Formats: sequence, C-alpha cells, structure tokens
Amino acid sequence: MNAKPTEPGVRSLFEGRWPGAASDRHEFGTLRHTRLFSFFSPELITAKASIIFVTLQYNVTLPATEEQATESTSLYYYGIKDLATVFFYMLVAIIIHAIIQEYVLDKINRRMHFSKTKHSKFNESGQLSAFYLFSCIWGTFILISENYISDPTILWRAYPHNLMTFQMKFFYIAQLAYWFHAFPELYFQKTKKEDIPRQLVYIGLYLFHIAGAYLLNLNHLGLVLLVLHYFVEFLFHISRLFYFSDEKYQKGFSLWAVLFVLGRLLTLILSVLTVGFGLARAENQKLDFSAGNFNVLAVRIAVLASICITQAFMMWKFINFQLRRWREHSAFQAPAVKKKPTVTKGRSSRKGTENGVNGTVTSNGADSPRNRKEKSS
Repeated sequence: MNAKPTEPGVRSLFEGRWPGAASDRHEFGTLRHTRLFSFFSPELITAKASIIFVTLQYNVTLPATEEQATESTSLYYYGIKDLATVFFYMLVAIIIHAIIQEYVLDKINRRMHFSKTKHSKFNESGQLSAFYLFSCIWGTFILISENYISDPTILWRAYPHNLMTFQMKFFYIAQLAYWFHAFPELYFQKTKKEDIPRQLVYIGLYLFHIAGAYLLNLNHLGLVLLVLHYFVEFLFHISRLFYFSDEKYQKGFSLWAVLFVLGRLLTLILSVLTVGFGLARAENQKLDFSAGNFNVLAVRIAVLASICITQAFMMWKFINFQLRRWREHSAFQAPAVKKKPTVTKGRSSRKGTENGVNGTVTSNGADSPRNRKEKSS
C-alpha cells in the first residue's frame, strides 16, 4: 500500500530537501523566496481581514469646497494597522527581489564570470540601483503633482502634516516594506558574517529616518530628502556596475563624489530651514499626540541632531572611501618596470657591442683582437 505523501511544512520551506528543488544555488534561493511568499499569502488572501494587509488604512474623506476641487478627496493618516500593510508589501518586495536576481543579475553574472567578491557587490548594486531609480521617479512625481517644487514653504507650512494623499502614504509604506525586507535577504543571499554588521547599520539608519519622518508627521521634508539622497546613491551604484564591467571607467565616481558632498550640504540646509526656522516660528508649539503635533523644542533638537550626526557619519565614511581609492589608484599607477641599466661610453660599450647583441654572444666572439694577438704570437 502506497504511503501518503508528506505535505511540505514550515521546516522544509527553508531547507534544501524539497520535491523538485533546483540544484543551482541561485535558482534554489529564488525558489525559497517564492515559497516563503506562497506560505503566507493564502492566509492573507482568503481571510476576511485581507483588506488590512493589501489596502491602505485610516482614510478620511474631505468634502469638496468652492476654492478646491469639485469632487471630494480622500486623505490618510497613520495607525497601528499600517504594520500589517508593511508586512504584506515586505513579502511583495521579497518576490520582486528574487525576480530581479534570477532574470537579470544572474544572467549577467554568468556572462561576466565575476569573482565571489565582485559577484556579491554586483548583486548588491544591481538591486539597490533598481530600487533607487524607481523611488526617485516615484518621489519626483509626488513632488511635482503636489507643488513642492514651486512652493518650498510647503515643507513646514500648515504643520502637522498628519493627513497624507494616497501616493504619499503608499510611498512611505513601500519604503518601510523594502528596508524591512532587507533583513531576511541577508539570509537568502547568504551574506558573509563580516559583511552583516555593515548591512545592519545602513538598513537600521534607513528605517530610523524613514519611520521618524512618518511618525513625526514630517513626511514632506522626509520625501524631499529621500529623493535627494536616493538620486546620489543611484549614481554611485550604477557607476559601480559600469566599473565592474570595465575597470577603466572612473568618470561616474568623480561625478558622484561631487554630488555626494552637495547632497549632504543640501540635506543640512533644508533640515535647518524647515525644522530650525520654519517650525520654530510656527504659532502652535504644543505637544499634542491626538493631533499629531510634535513641534516642541526637544523634538526639533532631536531631529536636527539625528540628521547632523547621520550626515557627519556619511561624510566620514565618504572620506575614508576616497582615501582608499586614491591609495589604490596611486599604487596602480606606480611604475612597476625595473630601472633600465645605463650604457657608458668608451671601449666597454664598443666591446659589448662587438661581443654580443642584447646580452647574447655572437659567433665572432672567439675572434676578438686579444685572441688574434695571442694567435699571432
């Protein structure tokens, strides 16, 4: 009597022994990504509470006015249910990560035959450049559609910005979901132990600042700073991709170095202008959790301190990176050829010429003048 096949469970989800599992390392990693999503998604889709995971929560419908549009508008604020939405889109980010890895990056890796070190860095830059490009385009669209560029005072005017448009809230949900998905990716991508602390630091910094702007209702300022930062980071990672394909390519890094410093300067200027001057002159400066107003002196100092410390940390890492690149470039340009021997004028040079060419003895070497003199005697 045939035994009943065992259903794959949670343990086999993360192990290699799965029916029909791919033997290739990257294909198996993609398979685990897919199974992780398929393990959780049926519960989310079939349950009655699936709307909490898929759609944005806490919407408020504002009636139309004569000054504004003729139709009513829906705005959103944040709440505890946003954690469920972030969790769902974190799973979506895992699947998108696996698709980019398998159908784009792995195919390029097979053609280029990178070393293990370049292989991991190429995958990292490939994933991040795609995310930064998408976020820059999306964020710029929001800035243009909501007139941020034409009216910079919108960064601090009418604070607290506790009501967000659909695009604004979905942008922040997607940002949080992406950076939360980076934690399980450390396991899926088999990150080296020595690289994990570095990964955790920058993932934590992203989550800290994005969540801080979201929870403190500084979403306008946070959006502008994210678009600015993502553009500079996109330029770095796309330059590194070109560098891996051709190590002579250095122009992208030079442009990135200039924009990186300008980006840090603009970040400090916009932060001080918004928090230090705009919010400091606002009339309502009372702490009110129900209204989402955090415009008090202690919070403003904490926000500016965190931004300044982060920018200083990034500049310190940037300076160390540039010094290392300059040392490597100098070592590469150093002459590796041995010093050529100097040829002295006189009989020795003529004798050397007669006896050989380029250090080799000629057939006439035995008939030198000295040998002929000895023969005649």
